[in-house]
Amino acid sequence: MATRHMPLAASTLAICMVLARATNPGFMARITLRGLDYARQEGTAALQKELAALKLPDFSGSFRVKHIGKVRYSFYRLDLRRFQLPSSQIAPIPNVGLKVSVANAFAELTGKWRLKKRFISDSGSFNLKVEGLSISIGLRLGRDASGRPTVAISDCGTHISSVRVHISGRFGWLYNLFHKKIESSFRKTMESQVCKVVTRSVSTKLQPYLQTLPVTAKIDQVAGIDYSLIAPPAATAQTLDVNLKGEFFSLAHRSATPFAPPALAFPVDHDRMAYFGASSYFFNTASFVYHTAGALHFQITDDMIPKTFQFHLNTSTFSAFIPQLEKMYPEKLMKLTIKTSSAPFLTITPGNLLLKPVLDIQAYVVLSNSSVIPIFLLSATSSVSAKIMVTSARIGGTLDLGRMELSLKHSDVGPFSVQLLQSLMNFYGLNILLPRINARLKEGFPLPLPAHIQLSSLVIRPQQNFLLFGADVRYV
Repeated sequence: MATRHMPLAASTLAICMVLARATNPGFMARITLRGLDYARQEGTAALQKELAALKLPDFSGSFRVKHIGKVRYSFYRLDLRRFQLPSSQIAPIPNVGLKVSVANAFAELTGKWRLKKRFISDSGSFNLKVEGLSISIGLRLGRDASGRPTVAISDCGTHISSVRVHISGRFGWLYNLFHKKIESSFRKTMESQVCKVVTRSVSTKLQPYLQTLPVTAKIDQVAGIDYSLIAPPAATAQTLDVNLKGEFFSLAHRSATPFAPPALAFPVDHDRMAYFGASSYFFNTASFVYHTAGALHFQITDDMIPKTFQFHLNTSTFSAFIPQLEKMYPEKLMKLTIKTSSAPFLTITPGNLLLKPVLDIQAYVVLSNSSVIPIFLLSATSSVSAKIMVTSARIGGTLDLGRMELSLKHSDVGPFSVQLLQSLMNFYGLNILLPRINARLKEGFPLPLPAHIQLSSLVIRPQQNFLLFGADVRYV
């Protein structure tokens, strides 16, 4: 009776795995208000440079003066001398994106002017000061088809409190008759031009910069990492969260991972500008890919063992544990091949990162013609603790090997006591195998950071099912 429900159960499990994979990230980045404030500072400085290069168009018109009639004027060669943004704020807007506000900005520009009315003609220079300029910018965040973040202007508004024009010339009194009109024209022109500059800056500077976030990163000839966004960046009242797939994949043959990422319960921390969560899924997809590709295959030969070491890899050394070996193959070198029998998965709990790999250790005798003869196959298990290291742009780690427990799977040289070999195998594992593995792990792999970003003041804490690390951010 229970077998009738197996297809339904299997389908339900498959659906749950798909939904979990679609919902939960393998890697997550959270930008705190401190981080957003740093981005505001950098962005405001860049925007100020853009606005300082603002080109205002010439404008002209006419006005009617009592007893004189219509007088034509023109203002030209407008030169923006200063544009300052002394005060700005940024705030995440839930379900939308970000709101940037600039207050009390001011600008100063100079230019030429002239008036003409038959017998009246005058020209000169002018100085204009814009004060109390406020800018409100809405940024809508999203993701494109490749999984990169996108940004666009959702709204932009400007308001100028005061425009004051000081004009020089013989007929200054004429200017006083129409200064409100001139100042109003300058105000409208400035307000419209500022939003044009902001929109252009977002589309030509900020959006291309976000595109530098790596969607994929090649690690070596075997694997790459998929860092694509699984959803648009999500703003809350206090943070901006970016959920990434965070998944290793095979360069030779990409296929679905047969397990799903767990949920990441981020703690409410705000001491650092940014926090990152690397799920156990993230690390375990690496293990799965390398194991499936046969890359978790290691070899120990006698030339790897320092001459000062007592236990060399030959039949003379092993005859102390397997007496018949020296008789069968006197004074022969040996070789060990070590490979994982299954992908070793990392378990992350608060304060601990543990692996329990199961290894196959195949021993060979090396004959004079360099051919090899298998002599025994061992299964080895061990508790391995991991330590993760994060630098300014990469994540790596080291392993600390616990004592290996051996069992004999097959022998071509007759029975022998495996327990007698444990110390010797632990010696090879700790002194020969582990340093080579750690050398590779220390190289690490790149973090998903946009161009010119480096991390500092790092803190690392294992949490349930993920590794949390916080950092301050620098744009270099």
